[in-house]
Amino acid sequence: MKMNMETQWSMDTKIIHVNQRPDIKTRAISHSIVPAVAYAFPNVESAAEVVSGKVDGTYYGRYGNPTLQMLEMKIAALEGGEAALGLSSGMAAISTAFLAFLKTGDHVVVTKDVYGGTFNFLTSLAPRFGFDFDFVDCTKVDAIKDSIKPNTRAVYIETPSNPKLTVLDICEIGRLCKTYNLPLIVDNTFMSPYLQNPLALGADVVVHSATKYINGHGDVVAGFIVGKKDVIQFMRKKIMGDLGQNLNAWESSLILRGLKTLALRVGRHCDNGQAVADFLNVHPAIERVYYPGLKDHPQHELAKKQMKGMGGIVSFEVKGGLDAGKKFINALQLAMISFSLGDPETLVQHPATMTHASIPHHEREKYGITDGLIRLSVGLEDAVDIINDLEQALAELPTHIR
Repeated sequence: MKMNMETQWSMDTKIIHVNQRPDIKTRAISHSIVPAVAYAFPNVESAAEVVSGKVDGTYYGRYGNPTLQMLEMKIAALEGGEAALGLSSGMAAISTAFLAFLKTGDHVVVTKDVYGGTFNFLTSLAPRFGFDFDFVDCTKVDAIKDSIKPNTRAVYIETPSNPKLTVLDICEIGRLCKTYNLPLIVDNTFMSPYLQNPLALGADVVVHSATKYINGHGDVVAGFIVGKKDVIQFMRKKIMGDLGQNLNAWESSLILRGLKTLALRVGRHCDNGQAVADFLNVHPAIERVYYPGLKDHPQHELAKKQMKGMGGIVSFEVKGGLDAGKKFINALQLAMISFSLGDPETLVQHPATMTHASIPHHEREKYGITDGLIRLSVGLEDAVDIINDLEQALAELPTHIR
């Protein structure tokens, strides 16, 4: 019997080769781009079989295309899931995951440390759909348990969280969810499949903003959901397709290309992230640093247990609060002020006025997102150059802060 080598490959090799082969007809190594909207069938019967789901196939661009299907198969394999769904943005993935499990009268438990877009969707759109939610401190499993109601239909977490890098115990939360027969949805954006695989730790569904590390080049907006085949198929047919959230072939192609360097990119992000965190952690102008790779991070040991690396996001507070933080950011020369993360360039942003501005001030304070908090997406530049930029910007602060 011939051995299936794919099952023996390391993650680094899978990223390049899994579910991606030279084209049978042309022998081209690079993937094909098929942007077609419509697909022809030899007869009515064969078309009906594909539409009904009796036979696998593509029949209309809003439900997918061959280029995207190749990418979905690759993402599913990297996350260890049965199937994946590619969508037009990370928020399309997040909202679709909620809508797949929740309807009018239902309730969901959500980690209090959550991305601003997720918070905004729940607070502005969830009431329109008629389902309720509670933001809970998910570092305490008992708090999750106490928040479960008779009409609770799912638990949604983000780990590490945006922007404070709170790490949640996926295994422990997963066990609790199994006890109550609740699906556990995990936003894995900050880690990518290379550093963390929530499905293997007990999650039921994984969501990604592929805009970030999965693509990694700052030129695509996309999202993914990974889970059981029947769940993904329901999302494709009844939510993503009907709402028109599909990912197109051109952007799928860019992600397929970007993915090939995921291992190299994420490894460099991690190395640079640790170097930057170590530098900031001992600088006299810094009040506090949030990075799972630091020994004083409250979930450092948990991070080492469930993550293969600590990532490239470092959040911190400059002494002097909002004014000092703004002065520091404006003094940076290499790092660029931007909303995104996971790009080759080092990007910096101020959560309270940028990514988390939709969260009211009193809510931000409750969740520890202070006005002085800064989030740094550490890029692929030389770590020495990144640190030198941070150092010169910190030198611009008043001497009593430094």
